[in-house]
Amino acid sequence: MVVADTSVWIEYLKGGHEPTRLALRDLIRAEQAALVGVVLAELLQGCRSSREADALLSKLTGLPFLETTFATWKRTGELSASLRRKGITLPLSDLVIAALALEHGCRVFALDPHFERIPGLALHAPSRRR
Repeated sequence: MVVADTSVWIEYLKGGHEPTRLALRDLIRAEQAALVGVVLAELLQGCRSSREADALLSKLTGLPFLETTFATWKRTGELSASLRRKGITLPLSDLVIAALALEHGCRVFALDPHFERIPGLALHAPSRRR
């Protein structure tokens, strides 16, 4: 299972970077794309109307959804603290994504390179199309 970061979903939904769009499409078709709450919230905050939000929700309905629990928040805080001790500060939203992925044994598909700085986090590297 792969958790796609908001940046990947934006490319997919807005018809952006083709390799990114195709890679996420392939994950969705293979039933390997998981959604998390913080990504859903970030996508919804970018909607300009309730009609746009409804259309977005209809596209995301049916994807596996990873819930945050007390344990997830604890892991997020511990992960953030350990990175800060090394001088690395990452957005809380991305730390939640990482904690959920680690908790559920998922990879993360992101365009943001700072996910590479999270110890033990497996990243999704889509294969290149010809």
